[in-house]
Amino acid sequence: MNTGAYQHFIGRTQVSIDTVRAGPAQALAAALDRNPDDFVLRSELPPLWLWLYFLPVVRASDTGPDGHPVRGGFLPPVGLPRRMWAGSRCTFSGPVRIGDELTKVSTISKVAAKTGRSGEMVFVTVRHAWTRGGAELMAEEQDIVYAGIPETYVPVEPLPAEPQHWQEAAAIDPVLLFRFSALTQNAHRIHYDRAYAGGVEKYPDLVVHGPLQAIWMMEAARRREPERRPATFTFRGVRPLFASDAATVCGRTILGKLELSVVKADGGATMQAGLSWVQ
Repeated sequence: MNTGAYQHFIGRTQVSIDTVRAGPAQALAAALDRNPDDFVLRSELPPLWLWLYFLPVVRASDTGPDGHPVRGGFLPPVGLPRRMWAGSRCTFSGPVRIGDELTKVSTISKVAAKTGRSGEMVFVTVRHAWTRGGAELMAEEQDIVYAGIPETYVPVEPLPAEPQHWQEAAAIDPVLLFRFSALTQNAHRIHYDRAYAGGVEKYPDLVVHGPLQAIWMMEAARRREPERRPATFTFRGVRPLFASDAATVCGRTILGKLELSVVKADGGATMQAGLSWVQ
């Protein structure tokens, strides 16, 4: 696909201001079966939970048939029908606390076409930066991929599993997917509408959100080393994870860096990540 028509979107910037309120953090804690009372005014917000804030408010008339906002707003109007969050590269520079007023600046940094197993794809990279009083607290390069929808679902062959130092079960159910969709204002119907997920996008079941899997990995790592602070976190989707799958969060430390993954029952990963700690 020729992306020349989208190159003028590079450098486009969007600025928003939001207050880190207790309610969204408490609601995600409850959805993850944690104690909501741990998240009150001045409590530290866990890494990645900024995804609960700065959410777009889209009128019903401006919503597309897949549940996403109609094409052609801040992001380029790529014509390929399927849109997914492919992965991110995050840097953490300081703690965020409930009650903070932050500024988020989002900038489109790259638009590129590639050809993959499923055909043509377009990748749009957006850099997000969250600041308080001018000081950056978190930065993220997010890759959004647009692709075609196949006539039938073709399973992706699992990559060979690597030996792991630890693992824990991931609790998946449609209620969690619905709650996470609501908390992140992600109306993409593949996460809560089985008829749409199967009939239109050809998935065999509801799809587990990529950012939810990223939060699972980050929280599992933090439970094992609660005194340490993450410095960087990168993740990428490898293949879909579905509501009917059994999955585990796995980790191993290689040369001082923590390698994380979400793994299905067949032993293959659905998402892979790397985490480094502040030294």
